[in-house]
Amino acid sequence: MARCQRIKGDGTRCKLAAIGPNGLCYSHDPSKQEERRQQARRGGKAGGRGRPSVELKELKSRFEELAEKAMKKNAQRGNIAVAVQALAQARMCVRDGLLAREHESLAQEVEEMREAVSLIRERNGTHYGASG
Repeated sequence: MARCQRIKGDGTRCKLAAIGPNGLCYSHDPSKQEERRQQARRGGKAGGRGRPSVELKELKSRFEELAEKAMKKNAQRGNIAVAVQALAQARMCVRDGLLAREHESLAQEVEEMREAVSLIRERNGTHYGASG
């Protein structure tokens, strides 16, 4: 099977198998760009390890464990208080990460819309001017 003809940024040739008549692999074939973009988008929206919902579930479990220890008479309440504060900070990091991902997703959607508008204007023979 033929190898992809693309030369990567580090100067080495791509090692993936070429598809179609252009001699490029799926990852480098420009005709597959939109398909790759859609698949990446779906993959980013799917759940899994490292996703906020999973992280929040793990934090909730840790909070419950600490609460049980705190209710026991032999627990060192100062250590538990510090642990709770640290977990609260971890929860805020999960929240901030979720907001950052949402902003990145919105920025990507805006860029895709700009590209679509640009293509439409090119087809129609209009261009961005001072008013548009």
